[in-house]
Amino acid sequence: MNISEQALLGYLASFIWPFFRISALFITMPVFSVRAVPVRVRIMASLLITLVIMPTLPAMPDNPLFSHDGMIITVQQLVIGLSAGFILQMAFSVVLLADQAIAYSMGLGFASMIDPATGVQVPVIGQLFVIAASLLFLGLDGHLLLIEMLAQSFHTLPVGLQGFAVGDLWRLVIWSSEIFVGGVRLALPIMATLLFVNLSFGVASKAAPQLQIFGVGFPITILLGMVLIWIDLATMIDVFAETLDEGLVFISGLLRLT
Repeated sequence: MNISEQALLGYLASFIWPFFRISALFITMPVFSVRAVPVRVRIMASLLITLVIMPTLPAMPDNPLFSHDGMIITVQQLVIGLSAGFILQMAFSVVLLADQAIAYSMGLGFASMIDPATGVQVPVIGQLFVIAASLLFLGLDGHLLLIEMLAQSFHTLPVGLQGFAVGDLWRLVIWSSEIFVGGVRLALPIMATLLFVNLSFGVASKAAPQLQIFGVGFPITILLGMVLIWIDLATMIDVFAETLDEGLVFISGLLRLT
């Protein structure tokens, strides 16, 4: 059986373009994009998912793979995959923003360590929030839902020259404001309580300077912050779950699934 070069390139394109969209998702997808997950594992997962969904995909465009149009299609697939994972990555950034605000209010701004998910220094207390958010994401099968949505997007947003429009990218930029909204919702109750405590210490130190209130104020603030986190943890998880759900709904709209 003779296979022409054009047919071979067509078979290659029908695999490469879906593979680029799926592998781009694993680059920015929460939990799976951390440094602790080897690149080899992410590539193997992308290959396996691509091979599984290939028989169900619609027909690929006739544009040559190694051409100007082929490069545009490749970039479109990368943008779609990166955007889907990046939206949920912004939802996880809500947790990081909240824990930094809480840690600074407690006086733990200098107690930092390297976050394995982002590779940057974050307050130690932030690891509690990151672990809780990651477990919630996996417990709700968020990773499976995101992969399923991306697989369905090949039918609603097929491989071709027409991918995301400029308006879609602007919607993505506007949705990034949810990082600050969600972060404030998570951190505001604890920050407000600690603010009143610090104000009371300030009034007491002015009333009786000889008591050295600030000498015992920092340990009390740290202990009170820990207690408030323990009390408010369930509510904070619920707020993060709402933000995560909003992110998945936004991804669904961006991929034309709804």
